[in-house]
Formats: sequence, C-alpha cells, structure tokens
Amino acid sequence: MLEAVLTSPFFGLGLSAAAWCAGVWVQKKTGWVLCNPLVVAGVLIIAFLSVFHIPLSQYNEGAEIIKMMLGPVTAVLALNIYHQRETLKEFFWPVLAGCLAGSLASLGSVLLLCRLFRLEDALTASLLPKSVTTAIALGIAESQGGIQGIAAVAVILAGLVGAVFAPMFAKWFRVHDPVAEGLAIGACSHALGTTKAMEIGEIQGAMSSIAICVCGIFTSLLALFL
Repeated sequence: MLEAVLTSPFFGLGLSAAAWCAGVWVQKKTGWVLCNPLVVAGVLIIAFLSVFHIPLSQYNEGAEIIKMMLGPVTAVLALNIYHQRETLKEFFWPVLAGCLAGSLASLGSVLLLCRLFRLEDALTASLLPKSVTTAIALGIAESQGGIQGIAAVAVILAGLVGAVFAPMFAKWFRVHDPVAEGLAIGACSHALGTTKAMEIGEIQGAMSSIAICVCGIFTSLLALFL
C-alpha cells in the first residue's frame, strides 16, 4: 500500500501542495520575509524525504508535473505587462534603459565573479539568471548547460536579499524617485522583491512588476551571446 502511494504521481503533487500551504501559514503567522512560502516549502520537502528515506525519483514522479507548468507560467507573465501598459507608456524609455542596465549588471557581475573564483562552466551557467523569475531562470540555466537546482536556489537568494535589504539600499544610495526604486528592485530581485516594492508604494510596485517581465526578456536575449 505504502509503495503504491510513494510511486504514484499524486505523492509528489500532494507533498508539494501540503508543503506550500504550510509555508503560507508560517509566513502569515510570523510575518518574516525570510519565511517565504517557497523557502519553507523547499525545506519541508527536503526534510520529509530525508527523514523517511524516500528517493528523489519517487517524489519527482509528481513534481515533474509542476515543472511542466513553468512554460505556461512564463507566457502568462505577458499579462503583467498588459495590465501595466499605461504605466509602461508613460515611462517607456526609462523602463527600457533601467531594465537593460540591470540585466547587464547582473550578468556581468556573475561572469566576473565566476571567472575570478574559477568556477566550473556549469556553475556559472546556473548562476547567470539569478535575478530573473524562476520560470525564466530555469530555462536559461538549462539552455546554457547549467544545473536547474542551483539556479533555483540562486534565484531565491537574490529575491530574499532584495526583499529584505531593498529599502536600506535605496536609502544608502539616495534613490528617492519611485520609478527608479521600483525598477531597481524588480530588476535585481524579481517577484520576491516586488512584494516589498508593493509595500513601499504603488508606483514602486507597478514598476517592479514591469521590470520582472522586461528584465526576463533582456536576460534571455543576452544569455544567447554568452
């Protein structure tokens, strides 16, 4: 009976859903940014599989179905730009310039540090898309010969850093313009940072939301030449 459950695709799906719900509950109870549902869910799943000695391959029977949805989710990001089209029209050139600068800075810094520390090509490819949303980052990492698991962790860490320290960085560098602040947050820390940008202000949240999509497009195109 137990073997039938563990080998069923519903095991991976059910465990993922339960871990996510637990992560949402923990985040609501604590209110801590570090208790992001994605992080909590990942830790719970790893702990569950480790404690009960369940092979990752059995979990992936159902988890692969979730992975299949990354493609449609990436396409749905276009709706975000559509909903923010009026804001995008108003700040079209600043948005393009800011997102292009953010994408170049992200890719350039990763390449420089990886070359400096002489990391393997696979690790470099995994870290390159750290500042774009997971759905896009995994595709870029895979196309460059990277490791998707490492890419996912890098994306989460970049998002958490932005969500926690974005207000402090804006104060240190005297970024007072809401458009610039929102673009910077979205370009560096994607969706996790955008949740903080929405707390800071309406314009910051809108610009950060736009930056997720535009930076994803720029990073995907620039990665083709690396």
